[in-house]
Amino acid sequence: MDEETKNVYSLPLERKDIVLTLSNKRVHSGHLNNAIDFIVPKGTKIFAARNGEVIAVKDNSKLGGLNKKYIGNKYLNYISIQHNNGEISEYAHIKYHGSFVKKGQKVKKGQLIGLSGNTGYSSEPHLHFHVARLDDSSNGWKTLQIKFSAKVKIRRNYFNILSGYLVSKIAKVTK
Repeated sequence: MDEETKNVYSLPLERKDIVLTLSNKRVHSGHLNNAIDFIVPKGTKIFAARNGEVIAVKDNSKLGGLNKKYIGNKYLNYISIQHNNGEISEYAHIKYHGSFVKKGQKVKKGQLIGLSGNTGYSSEPHLHFHVARLDDSSNGWKTLQIKFSAKVKIRRNYFNILSGYLVSKIAKVTK
């Protein structure tokens, strides 16, 4: 059984902006086992899910896609926030120059921290969100099952992320 967060987190997006919420074990396995993808249009506002301190920010990439060259952090834009109990929330695939925070900055739950994008290894605009704790594994960290303050319906093992249904739904949202 996966370890659960000690902290409770708010949604990092406004519910009205979320098209679909996924946790796909084919994409998120191993140390990313508990990661969640919120399918949202590019440029959607991202909010801090809990009070904390920004420990890392990268928003200088314009590139992304499904080519293997995009795997890793070279093209991935992200924001990492340290919380109490040693937990770290990470917001990934943010837009080029889409961060509104800097390393060392204190943030409050609900504070606007960035905009969603499609950078790094990504099939479409979305927010990858996970909460992790440092450990002595080969990665140095592992994701935790997230306790949210609001009810979240997460579609698990959703394999066909580029289905016509999803693409048309996103197209309607972005118009």
